[in-house]
Amino acid sequence: MRSSATTPKTTRCRRQPAAPLLPFRPQHGGRRDGAGRKPNGPEAGVDHRTRAALAPRFPVHVTVKLRSGLPRLRRRDEYAALRAAFVAGCRGVGATGAFRLCHYAVLNDHLHLIVEAHDRVALSRGIQGLLVRIARKLNKLWRRKGKVFADRYHDHILKSPRETRNALRYVLQNARHHAAKGRMVDASAPIDTFTSAPWFDGFRQTISVHGLEAIMRPITNAKTWLLTLGWRRHGLLDLGDATG
Repeated sequence: MRSSATTPKTTRCRRQPAAPLLPFRPQHGGRRDGAGRKPNGPEAGVDHRTRAALAPRFPVHVTVKLRSGLPRLRRRDEYAALRAAFVAGCRGVGATGAFRLCHYAVLNDHLHLIVEAHDRVALSRGIQGLLVRIARKLNKLWRRKGKVFADRYHDHILKSPRETRNALRYVLQNARHHAAKGRMVDASAPIDTFTSAPWFDGFRQTISVHGLEAIMRPITNAKTWLLTLGWRRHGLLDLGDATG
């Protein structure tokens, strides 16, 4: 018979009391649309909601704003840099046909563009590529680094002949609109040479720009029906009109 001294003792493990559950409210985690801090101040220029789908038959009016504190764009050297970027853009993404810069207007602190694109992706890539070229040209001219444009661009899809004509009139004669409001824009000439108006053939009057043949064409021919023939249903543009 074994001694009780050699008999192993059985030990019992005591259960630890369960930790109390804290009443956390349900949280939204992970990546999702609309998450993250929203821009404010001078950066918050355009609503960041999902953009509408784009069909290739519709031209688009695009507006891009310059960051505050930068020099004006309606000056000789700045406009030369912009035209060089437009020419490079027409030879680059514009050469494929998926994105085309058809008309433009240069104001002191923003740009108006009328473009064509195969779809929303082509539009986004085309605008991005064009703005990168512009930023590089202007930063080199201004001897600076950093962003040139504020926030993201605004676009408006043109879906009817009248809407397209109004957009052309607004863009090509936008300087008069700003001059009438005293925004330090000179619009005394019959046409605004800081736009694509010298290459536009839709005015009622015959225009001639001295030295135009020596300047490389900074735009691409339009291909959509709305931007070539459709808008003309409501009449050619008049040089005497002021923008609405």
